Amino acid sequence: MGIVERLVPEAPLRPQGGGRRRHGDREVLAAIVFVATSGCTWQQLPTASFGLSGATAHRRFSEWSKVRVWAKLHRVVLDELGTRGELDWTRCAIDSVNTRALKRGT
Repeated sequence: MGIVERLVPEAPLRPQGGGRRRHGDREVLAAIVFVATSGCTWQQLPTASFGLSGATAHRRFSEWSKVRVWAKLHRVVLDELGTRGELDWTRCAIDSVNTRALKRGT
């Protein structure tokens, strides 16, 4: 998880102290990957297997999405593979999104 550890922001400090222990990033990442690859919902996450609830995994997924962890991770992985010469650019795809401009927008 070395790459991800560099990209994930530090856990916020709780000014009031106490509360439950924050689940580790490694466990949360495993749960997020499980949901993403298995097709289950956050509520269907097997809590016994990961030690955290689907709500916790989803909350951290949302936190990390807001700070663009996934986009940064994608870039780091591409850079690493490119450095190793392991990217096959003949098999790439370009994607785009079209958005209608309402009220004569630019």
